[in-house]
Amino acid sequence: MKIAILGYGTVGRGVDTIVSGLEGVEVTRILDLPDRCTEPRMTSDYASIVSDPSIEVVLECMGGLEPAHTFIMQALQAGKSVVTSNKAVVAAHFDEFVRTAERNDACLFIEATCGGGIPWIASILKVRRIDKISNISGIMNGTTNFIVDAMIKEGADFAETLARAQHLGYAEADPSADIDGIDVKNKTIIATSVAFSCACTSEVPVTGIRTLTKADLDLFAAKGLVVKLLGRAVQRNGRYAASVEPVALPARSLEANVAANFNIVSLKGATVGPLKFYGQGAGSLPTGNAMVQDVLDYAAGTRPRYDFSRPLDFDPALLACDYVYRTTMPKPDDAEPFAQGAWLVRNTDPASARALFEQALAQDPTSFMAALPQED
Repeated sequence: MKIAILGYGTVGRGVDTIVSGLEGVEVTRILDLPDRCTEPRMTSDYASIVSDPSIEVVLECMGGLEPAHTFIMQALQAGKSVVTSNKAVVAAHFDEFVRTAERNDACLFIEATCGGGIPWIASILKVRRIDKISNISGIMNGTTNFIVDAMIKEGADFAETLARAQHLGYAEADPSADIDGIDVKNKTIIATSVAFSCACTSEVPVTGIRTLTKADLDLFAAKGLVVKLLGRAVQRNGRYAASVEPVALPARSLEANVAANFNIVSLKGATVGPLKFYGQGAGSLPTGNAMVQDVLDYAAGTRPRYDFSRPLDFDPALLACDYVYRTTMPKPDDAEPFAQGAWLVRNTDPASARALFEQALAQDPTSFMAALPQED
């Protein structure tokens, strides 16, 4: 089977390395910029890939919204199946891609968009064959987990740890997508859509860790808690909610003890109960592995089916919990003291909590917020 790779960066090279050790799969074309085409398989002409009848599957490893969206649509419209690791473009165009694939007898494979080498989407689809999934959650970004873990273990401040993450290649030169929670938002939208059979809204409340300090971590540690950036979603009684925010977890929990740049994702099914999946959430070979697994599924005749037909209403109140604010903004009348320089607001949904946090940031740009969910 002949395949094409779009983009020959970190992930594209990982795919090529893994495929080179397999029988029955061959990378025959690689799309890259004109000045980077250094071998016969490489081309800067995407039309030559789309029009090549020998290429069955296109692997999109480019990232970003455009031209990735256009290239994926053109491949699907040509009847070629697409494997992608691009969580931003799938989160933005998931339903459009699925409908286009169905109309053209093609398939969309998205395992590598969520959790790197962790078989997260495949596991959700497998559980859904029997169970209704009531909730999903997880540490879905290795960069932010590395930062928090290093700050705790080494006593370093945020800026120093972020710089080290960039030096190690865990964080981009512009780390906004990671530290502001956008990467986790995209993954949460995709996983929520698959788990709950609905087209998850893009209006997911998002708060990152940009203002996290070592003092914040110490404040929560004194109460037996560890802060992690989580994506969460829940469905109940025809409604669903999703959010991305720092969450203060019991120090004994599995999530609190996930180290370095690893990820952990969880779901709860009606009969299977809670399941947790741990592994590398990004990187050349883990993400490349997930993409090649999709290619092998295609070759074996496995076709994932995504259903967005459930008319669930978005209701952030399903994720209501207590929130802690570390800020110099005056304490609201309904807030309670939590620790020196921090106060707590009870039973607040993520959207309202985010709105209050924005008020705090307007008065004190260094403010920090974390959720305090009830333990299951």
